[in-house]
Parts: sequence; structure tokens; C-alpha cells
Amino acid sequence: MTREVERVAAAIDAACLGKSVALVSSGDPGIYAMAGLALEMCEARRVAAVPSWTAANGDSDETGSLRVEVVPGIPALCAGAALLGAPLMHDFCAISLSDLLTPWEVIETRLDAAARADFVMVLYNPKSKKRHWQLEKARQIMMNHKPAQTPVGVVTGAMRSDQRIQVTTLEELHTAMVNMQSTVFIGNHSTRRYGDFLLTLRGYGEKYRL
Repeated sequence: MTREVERVAAAIDAACLGKSVALVSSGDPGIYAMAGLALEMCEARRVAAVPSWTAANGDSDETGSLRVEVVPGIPALCAGAALLGAPLMHDFCAISLSDLLTPWEVIETRLDAAARADFVMVLYNPKSKKRHWQLEKARQIMMNHKPAQTPVGVVTGAMRSDQRIQVTTLEELHTAMVNMQSTVFIGNHSTRRYGDFLLTLRGYGEKYRL
């Protein structure tokens, strides 16, 4: 963390020397991770980046270009949702609470709009030692539009040895153990707790006999 630019610069420098380089991110590299910064820095340095799929389509490489392939991974929202059951069965949005690069005023506007629209909400980067107030502020914003008993799931270290899963409510979210490895899932009006699972109804029960 905080050394992303240095890592990408080293990767681009090595690639420009003709080396094959792998730039590794946790989760999916295109979701709050390194793929975007790599392309942004290639653009800023005026390095011609060519998608890896162009060769499969028979297109020729641009002379002096770098072939770039973004390999999909399993993002935290998919890993966490699988552990919780099915909280993302209807429309949802992902919002990062980190205000290191995005002004808090922008994050606050997005939180309010998403809560008002009754999206299931996935919160990334919810809490760290230095950023300890943002999650509580987000909870207060969501409480303006969502019932206090809205189901909430907190997944920390998904699919890792230190994995921890907590199911609580929006009202009690402030009591959950949350850190930077946590992903927070806030339900919508149709999300319910089913045993140890969270289930967001898609609407099948209203249209079909189950």
C-alpha cells in the first residue's frame, strides 16, 4: 500500500526492456487494483499498450508497443458474497470508503445516492488505523434511507487462513470487527437472513410458484 506507483513504474521499465512482467494484485486486478494504474501510467508515459487479444484476432502489433493482458481474478465482492450466500442477487453497487485518492465529499454523495436508490451496497476499504471514522459516517448516511434492521454481512480475509464472517444489522454495524481486509455487504429492502446466510430476493417468488 502507498507504493503502487513505484511498483507499476518498475514493471513498465522492465517490460520496455523486453522482459515478460507479471504485476500481481489481490482479487481482480481491474477492481480497485493495479490494472487501471498500469494503463494510466502507460498513457502518461506515451507507451503504446496493445491488448493481448489483438493477436487472437489476427491484428498486428504496433511497433515498439507493449502487449498488455489483464488476467481476471476473483474480486472480494464475489468471494465474500459466496461465503455469505446470495446477497448480490439483485442490483448492487460497490463504493470504496478510502478518501486517500477520492474526496470524502464525493464518497458521501455516492453513499447517499446508492442508499436512497435501495441498492445492495458493497463497501471496500471500510476501516484502517488512520481512517477509523468513515465507516461510522457511512452507516449514519445509510440509516437515513435504510431500516435499522437491514441485514449486513462483514467478510474479512475471504478464502484465506484468517477468514472471518460476521452477520449483523445496519444498526449494529458499528460493533462489528472491521479492518482493511474486510468487505461490508449492506442489504436492500428484500435482503433477509436465512440461517447463517444472507439472501437478497430477486423476485422469483412473486412470479412463480416455488
